Amino acid sequence: MDLKIRKHAETYIVDITGEMDLYSSYKLKELMMKMLEKKVEPFIVNLENVESIDSSGIGALIYICSTIKKMRLKVLICNVHGEVKKVIEMTKLTGYFPISGSVEESLQMLANG
Repeated sequence: MDLKIRKHAETYIVDITGEMDLYSSYKLKELMMKMLEKKVEPFIVNLENVESIDSSGIGALIYICSTIKKMRLKVLICNVHGEVKKVIEMTKLTGYFPISGSVEESLQMLANG
């Protein structure tokens, strides 16, 4: 898994590439926690280039979303597709995760509050 951070206006976009699994999902948690410590927000987690996700990847997303929600901050997950979408639907977490269709849609949602 490869992580890249880019900024659009005041929003930070975390682009994830590869597989979110037991061996790599901790990287995402570490990155997001470092960003939160530095008061960097709001976030968009872009899953456009994520090929697969396992329970550790789902766990990382749950941890990130719950931590950010407790802090009353904003996060959106976008470009959920293919196997990743199937896993999120099978685990019945589509209502838990704040999901949008694209980075552009996420930016618009954050701008509108």
